[in-house]
Amino acid sequence: MPDVRPPCPPFTPETAAQKVQAAEDAWNTRDPQLVALAYTPDSVWRNRDVFVHGREEIVDFLTAKWERELDYALRKSLWGFHGNRIAVRFQYEWHDHRGQWWRSYGNELWEFTDQGLMSRREASINDVAIDEAVRRITGPRTPQQHGMEIPIQ
Repeated sequence: MPDVRPPCPPFTPETAAQKVQAAEDAWNTRDPQLVALAYTPDSVWRNRDVFVHGREEIVDFLTAKWERELDYALRKSLWGFHGNRIAVRFQYEWHDHRGQWWRSYGNELWEFTDQGLMSRREASINDVAIDEAVRRITGPRTPQQHGMEIPIQ
């Protein structure tokens, strides 16, 4: 029997928001093995200019990402959904090994199996250098912050 990762499609406003928050929570653990479990074994990604195929490559990709993007903290926001697809906008902050802080802005397109596993992820991301003093994402959201909109800039 295949893994099931509720909520499963077709999505409603409530279940789509739950799926987005669950993804944010998982990515904020910075645990590549845990994050990879939300994807099908043959999941296909485009992340910027990198193409990733399957859970093993997802783990390798995320391991390298979080070795490079230190103190990573993420916010995701539901943009839209239909059937088994969800569109998300997101921002995350991190610093490099030299101490430069960055805010990364992006959009993702997700496609899910009937079991609620993500089979396709396409991410477009831009990085903006910021001063540490203007950081606004310093860790995972508290439950009271779930669903709060993220500013555009």
